[in-house]
Amino acid sequence: TRSLTITSVDQSMFEKAQGEKVTLPCTFELSEEDEGPLDIEWVLIPADNQKREQIIIMYAVDRVYNHYYAGLTGRMQFTNLDPRSGDGSLDILNLKASDTGTYQCKVKKAPGVQSKKIQLTVLVKPARTKCSIEGSQEIGKDVTLKCVSQEGSPLLSYDWRRISGTQNLPATSVLNKNTGELLLKNASREYSGTYSCVATNRVGTDECSVELNVTPPVNTAGIITGAIIGTLLGLSVLCSIIFCFCKKHREKKYEKEVHHDIREDVPPPKSRSSTARSYIGSNRSSLGSMSPSNMEGYTKTPYSQVPSEDFERAPTQTPAFAPSKVAAPNLSRMGAVPVMIPAQSKDGSIV
Repeated sequence: TRSLTITSVDQSMFEKAQGEKVTLPCTFELSEEDEGPLDIEWVLIPADNQKREQIIIMYAVDRVYNHYYAGLTGRMQFTNLDPRSGDGSLDILNLKASDTGTYQCKVKKAPGVQSKKIQLTVLVKPARTKCSIEGSQEIGKDVTLKCVSQEGSPLLSYDWRRISGTQNLPATSVLNKNTGELLLKNASREYSGTYSCVATNRVGTDECSVELNVTPPVNTAGIITGAIIGTLLGLSVLCSIIFCFCKKHREKKYEKEVHHDIREDVPPPKSRSSTARSYIGSNRSSLGSMSPSNMEGYTKTPYSQVPSEDFERAPTQTPAFAPSKVAAPNLSRMGAVPVMIPAQSKDGSIV
């Protein structure tokens, strides 16, 4: 007894680039015994066995249902608008890396049932490839040219070529196609030029370039000597500044000490009362040594009270006694206050 048969058995694996379109084939033939309604389902089988199969699109009772899987909504459709013609193939547009997986086509028309699995791999083309130079670009040194793609599905392969002058790589070069590194040993001036790197995988290529300029070695001895001389000059200038600052500081300190010593040597000024006391005391001592004959020269004006030692005459007052015959000392020159001195008569009484 003949039954439903899927005829598209030629290809079961597809590799496509991201952004492209793919058509997953699923054609079939019906038999006379298949009398039930036609039912076509496309199911996504996850790589993780713990997850359930997910229906992504279905044709049943002359109607298409395509809202089951949000990840493909708006990007998938049946290739033939009428799957009853025997073509249940599926188109997926604008492919993404997340679309990679196993897809199964199931065709049912009772009593016939058939299915087919197709493996889809969405690859990302190499993109944002960058070239760089590592190491000193000096004659006699080893230089490494590096190439790496920021995007791209494995397996990526890198290849270098020279695009200026001769396109052959230097004889001392060593290429690693997996890492994209090109080692140029014992570089010479002839190695200078433009080098290009091409990154490749199964769905596309990308390219970048870099300019290599091999130069003579730098005179490091001269640079070191200049640096040492500059450092010594800087230190000498700094030492001069510190010396001048310390010298000025010492001079200021010396001036302050000398000024302080001078102030300490000056005796404190005497008060007027102490001057008067000293003068009275000196005159009392001189009176004790005078004889009665010498006392005659002093004024005999009666004086009933001896003035206090702290007595100080006001500037506007004038003396009440008559000047004596013997001139009194000039007290103003001595800075003392004038006082009244009692006289002694010939019989020894105080007058």
